[in-house]
Amino acid sequence: MPASPPLPLPLLKRIPPGLWTALVWFTAALQPIVEYILMPRRHMYSLSYPRDGLDSLGARALLALAFLMVLAGSALLRRKAAAAYGLVLAATVVSSVAWRQDEALPLQFLGVDVALCYVAAGRPRRTSIFAAAGALGVLAGYLVLRWITGAESGTASEPFVALTVVIAWLIGNSVHQVRAHTVELQGRAAAQAVTAERLRIAREMHDTVAHSIGIIALQAGAAARVVETQPARAREAMLTVEHVGRETLAGLRRMLGALRQADQEPAHRDQESTGRDQGRTRAPLQPAVGLADLERLAATTTAAGVRVEVWWQGKRRPLPADIDLAAFRIVQEAVTNVVRHAGADCCRVRVEYRENELAIEVVDRGKGGDTNANIMDTGFGLAGMRERVALLGGHFTAGPRPGGGFRVATRLPEPAVTGTGARGEAGTG
Repeated sequence: MPASPPLPLPLLKRIPPGLWTALVWFTAALQPIVEYILMPRRHMYSLSYPRDGLDSLGARALLALAFLMVLAGSALLRRKAAAAYGLVLAATVVSSVAWRQDEALPLQFLGVDVALCYVAAGRPRRTSIFAAAGALGVLAGYLVLRWITGAESGTASEPFVALTVVIAWLIGNSVHQVRAHTVELQGRAAAQAVTAERLRIAREMHDTVAHSIGIIALQAGAAARVVETQPARAREAMLTVEHVGRETLAGLRRMLGALRQADQEPAHRDQESTGRDQGRTRAPLQPAVGLADLERLAATTTAAGVRVEVWWQGKRRPLPADIDLAAFRIVQEAVTNVVRHAGADCCRVRVEYRENELAIEVVDRGKGGDTNANIMDTGFGLAGMRERVALLGGHFTAGPRPGGGFRVATRLPEPAVTGTGARGEAGTG
């Protein structure tokens, strides 16, 4: 199914920060020119923007220089934020000089606030603090200049402008913290995904190889014992070893091939293809197995010398792929433990299809007791089974039986009805 195209960003987010800075600064710079110079003379006037403020050629040149500095700063804001911010701040000072003012022009400082907000959002906190300190230092310089010259200009505007500088820094710093937290969460999620994938691969390799190695060891031992007295049986056992070994080797090659293919995928896929990959089901490392392969597993193990009886109870039905795979792997690992550790000549596997769950039980009459439990606890078999069951929200128990032997039991809940077609009626195998 084709992936839906990514949603376009809102218009406000598509406008680059440099353009925002230029728009705010130019609007604030052009407003007094239009209102107090180009418009017809009115009774109202402004001390900050006198009508004759730009009469001199030097004032016009300074104002033009300020415009050029803001244009350069806006263009460089994304690549060289600190230098661009310095240009915008300096242009604001030059603009006040062009108007022959000894105090900060509040509207002009709004452009500085926009640039500061971007610097605080995208640059390290130390850089943004220096940027905010620079703006506050300029404002303090205006106050000191008037104090030295003894000029009287009414209520000072610098404290109010300084408040806007602090607010702009706080907004940008909050955005910076949110982005940093998002990156941290994404890093944790990636690390957890890698860990989960490593555990999944480890379980698959263990479940695939451990059973086959157990069969190989059992058949090789049998062949060694009867090689002189029963050559035919020894030859048959070694043929089984060869067959199982080739199957295991082929499975490992498929698994390693899938891993190499995943490593060779391009790391620079675009966002659309990434979303499309996430929407697909991940290809398994090898052909999927399930309870349908249980009879083959029983026949292979029985041929190796440990008879496996499979009992089916309840109405057999299709299962979700993850439950079907987990059920087979649990039975496979439990049977492998019987072959390798129990010292029993047979075991019983019971698979019960209940209304909303699947129950599995594997029992044997081997050594049992603490010896068998301790032997199996030293490996990863029981841990792998517990992990599989825990991932599916099921219940797992394993331990010695009171009358001898060992018992593995699990219940796997089904999240929903997956089908109504029966694969067969209950039976005893």
